[in-house]
Amino acid sequence: MNLNRILKTIFLTEFFSAIFKAIREIFRPKKTINYPFEKGHISPRFRGEHALRRYPNGEERCIACKLCEAVCPAQAITIESEERKDGSRKTTKYDIDMLKCIYCGLCQESCPVDAIVQGPNFEFATETREELYYNKEKLLDNGDRWESVLAKNIKTDKIYK
Repeated sequence: MNLNRILKTIFLTEFFSAIFKAIREIFRPKKTINYPFEKGHISPRFRGEHALRRYPNGEERCIACKLCEAVCPAQAITIESEERKDGSRKTTKYDIDMLKCIYCGLCQESCPVDAIVQGPNFEFATETREELYYNKEKLLDNGDRWESVLAKNIKTDKIYK
């Protein structure tokens, strides 16, 4: 009999404690966002959609060293190059199979000139698989579109390299 009374007291104490916590939580600011219309903060180290960058004069940064192709564990990158008149190399083909990509960031880390980067865009869903085969033009277009954000993120992240 005494045990039942103790159990009821504990139950009521826990119950009213939970009610109090729930009422207190109602008046706190909400932690969720209305996603399609509000965007949350994205870290400068976020690894999203790939992009090829250009120098400020418009020339492509990629020097066709093929380090990104060699380091890619998923073998998602294919590069073909040719020699320029001045002896340097330029890429003629730079393809990434985004279906194979595991977004590890090794391509970005291995690039000596910050040509290939993973940008802040994570909203690149497609209706067909073919749209996820990125060629050089698509990658350069991504780089042109996101250049201001990419440059800021790279500058922010330099202290960690």
